Amino acid sequence: MIRITGLQLALDYTHDALHQAVVRRLGIDAAELVDVTLFKRSYDARRKGRVIVFVCVVDATVRDEAAVLQRLAHDRQVSLAPDTSYHPVARAPSQLTERPLVIGFGPCGLFAALLLAQMGFRPIVLERGREVRRRTRDTWALWRQHILTPESNVQFGEGGAGLFSDGKLYSQIKDPKFYGRKVMQEFVRAGAPAEILYVSKPHIGTFRLTGVVSKMREEIVALGGEVRFESRVTDLAVEHGRIEGVVLADGETLHSHHVVLAPGHSSRDTLRMLEQRRVHLEAKPFAIGFRIEHPQSLIDAARLGRFAGHPQLGAADYKLVHHARNGRSVYSFCMCPGGTVVAATSEAGRVVTNGMSQYSRNERNANAGLVVAIDPATDFPGGPLAGVALQETLESAAYTQGGSDYSAPGQLVGDFLRGERSTQLGAVVPSYTPGVRLGDLSQSLPAYAIEALREALPAFGRQIRGFDRDDAVLTAVESRTSSPVRVTRDAESLQSLNVRGLYPCGEGAGYAGGILSAGVDGIKVAEAVARSLS
Repeated sequence: MIRITGLQLALDYTHDALHQAVVRRLGIDAAELVDVTLFKRSYDARRKGRVIVFVCVVDATVRDEAAVLQRLAHDRQVSLAPDTSYHPVARAPSQLTERPLVIGFGPCGLFAALLLAQMGFRPIVLERGREVRRRTRDTWALWRQHILTPESNVQFGEGGAGLFSDGKLYSQIKDPKFYGRKVMQEFVRAGAPAEILYVSKPHIGTFRLTGVVSKMREEIVALGGEVRFESRVTDLAVEHGRIEGVVLADGETLHSHHVVLAPGHSSRDTLRMLEQRRVHLEAKPFAIGFRIEHPQSLIDAARLGRFAGHPQLGAADYKLVHHARNGRSVYSFCMCPGGTVVAATSEAGRVVTNGMSQYSRNERNANAGLVVAIDPATDFPGGPLAGVALQETLESAAYTQGGSDYSAPGQLVGDFLRGERSTQLGAVVPSYTPGVRLGDLSQSLPAYAIEALREALPAFGRQIRGFDRDDAVLTAVESRTSSPVRVTRDAESLQSLNVRGLYPCGEGAGYAGGILSAGVDGIKVAEAVARSLS
């Protein structure tokens, strides 16, 4: 196939218009064009006052490929399309009796298990939480009834933390082997909309993700794998620096020399167990802050101008960064167009906020994390789990500030900037359930973070008009942006630095930052395990 980059199309283009644009771009007769595949589509809104167009990457099959490529050899936007198909690295030997174990069934564990199953290795998945349907009911119980189930919530259970999110499927990771394409194709095969293969910022949304994840689990089982829910790993069996198996909360021991560790960023008890077992850990940077909410219509108008509300564009998003005078970086995180702020704690007596959108992205508000980057060297020294301790302190304080019933403490942006306590909402109604208790957030984060946020908000208001409007709502606390710990691994074998056969991976181990990157890391680790077992 021939790849064309930078192909521009009108927002209301048709299938025929796409074919005609390719024909013109390649300078061929229509009869010479065999097929067209839209590989990537984004939009250029820099001239939103005049026109917005789609900018596409297209793969075309033509009758005389060599002749076209030779004629356009000096055209930098036309080239031979790369092979993006996935090629398994191994097949399980017929006499193999050992079964690899996968701890955690979030995006990383899901793809590690799926790839191992597809290669014939019959993995056993150990997930502390519940299957997706029961997990959804448990999560709604917190949001609607203030009832937390510590082992089944936004963080724990089938699908991991990414299930109750915007279902974002984009990342800035380097992906020379196109593992991200494999992730997308598996999602589509399991029922996700086909458009995620080509839109620039694909998403699925929670309601659709639940069915997709359960379908993928069914494939793992059909291929000889096993998925055990409510199976919390409490210990590792390690002898002479090599993994021998794992111990479950009910006392059962499962033996294996190949254990994929994909616990998610909120498995703090697992991290403490690893520290006790002297598995090599190190503290890593992460970010802390608040959630901020605006009317989605405000964001649409600022980003899309007169094209706001166009059905082909949907709800607009944003990405903002500010470098404060005190040396801190403030940035938007996990922006959820047309979504809601959700209660994301997994521990009693703590409040954590996160964002979520459904596939339609048609809720009234836009929300995003507004967070400040922090570093272990200066902000939380004291060992590999010092960042965990900081998170716990902030989340416990938020629980108390919110009224000790899982409501979140909140403040209007104008009051936050003026240093005044909020007592009454404006036009922006917060979406967080169980509820928001207005007050003063100045003590909800360290002083350096409050200072940086107060400087950043007006700066962001100059980029997006109305971003710092008085009645925009802040809720606390956004503390689990990523894992504060890295379970360090060898760059080549992907095994723990000091426990052979243990493969740390995904967001909880410090090697991913979202659904797509976690899925890609799961594929990498599955391949490493497969090579070792073959």
